[in-house]
Amino acid sequence: MKTEERIYDAVIFDLDGTLLDTLTDLADSLNAVLQQHDLPLHTKDEVRRFVGNGIRKLIERAIPGGTEHPQYEQIYQDFCTYYGEHCMDTTEPYPGILSLLDWLKKSGYQTAIVSNKADFAVKKLNRIYFDGMIPVAIGEREGIRKKPAPDTVFQALRELGVEAQRAVYVGDSDVDLETAANAGMDVIPVCWGFRSRAFLIEHGAVPEQIVANVRELREKVIASQIVQK
Repeated sequence: MKTEERIYDAVIFDLDGTLLDTLTDLADSLNAVLQQHDLPLHTKDEVRRFVGNGIRKLIERAIPGGTEHPQYEQIYQDFCTYYGEHCMDTTEPYPGILSLLDWLKKSGYQTAIVSNKADFAVKKLNRIYFDGMIPVAIGEREGIRKKPAPDTVFQALRELGVEAQRAVYVGDSDVDLETAANAGMDVIPVCWGFRSRAFLIEHGAVPEQIVANVRELREKVIASQIVQK
């Protein structure tokens, strides 16, 4: 028969495109820095395709010649500075995210953010938008491999005191799908962020697991508690 038994003790979230709609601030910051260096600007849709693998990869994809551009390092530094000052101009949580996090906390789930965004920005945005709701927030930093390597996820799980098989990863990109697989975790892909449903399926997502809104995500987490005994 079916009975209530919690499968997951923790939910690990990606940040950009999953919890927060950061695209406008990312695009505006990138273009402001590109303009300072007299380089071609990019549309928001182009920037959407550039993000997901960290700031250095974003800059590499956005400038002619990538890492071979003579100003690559300076552009990277300028972007970090500019985005640090403008990362909250238009950024906001996706609809329903705050109520979801409140429900998870009240229901006894542990939560964390694991992102390829720079660590300083991840911690700042977590503090501003989710203060007291998500205890662990980890971004890209020296000395630990970024996603899709599982290292930052494992670090978050250690800080939460939860084993990988007792956690589920929630993200919006192919990088997140790879990260969950590399960490040996279940994954719930979301298609409200930076990648489409078709893109996620093309990159290995199980269609039935993809969710289109926060209500469906909550139902997936709740359904995980109903198991055959």
